[in-house]
Amino acid sequence: MNDLAVARALHVLAVVLWIGGVGMVTTVILPAVRRAYPAGQRFGAFHSLESRFARQARLTTLLAGISGFYLTWRLEAWERFQSLEFWWMHAMLLTWLAFTTMLFVLEPFFLDRFLARQASSRPEATYRFVERLHWLLLSLSLLTVGGAVAGSHGIDWSAW
Repeated sequence: MNDLAVARALHVLAVVLWIGGVGMVTTVILPAVRRAYPAGQRFGAFHSLESRFARQARLTTLLAGISGFYLTWRLEAWERFQSLEFWWMHAMLLTWLAFTTMLFVLEPFFLDRFLARQASSRPEATYRFVERLHWLLLSLSLLTVGGAVAGSHGIDWSAW
């Protein structure tokens, strides 16, 4: 069995489920909750829906990180982090770190409680913040995925 093929397949599957889920939350669930609930109920409704995805996101982010580290190690690709030509490697690491920090540190230890308190006193502003944060994370993710696919399939970014 080719370990690199398995690692690549696991990495791509993890990223598809993870970023695809972020896309679904950002472009479908957040707007649907905005339309279906009054301002004071939006955050609670969204949080109950998103908490199911958060478990999947934690698992897939972990799998993406482990497989990405394995691929970098196995391919001896560490030197790519020393070249801006491989900016997409930096972007993959940055995106993974942002989500990992959010999912494993900020949300469980701070952010969930903070946002719930904010939502009770400023529901519209809090929901808007959550929407903007998701759009920011989705934009970073899509830029990263697009850059990584193009870069790993031969686009020479130094020519740009």
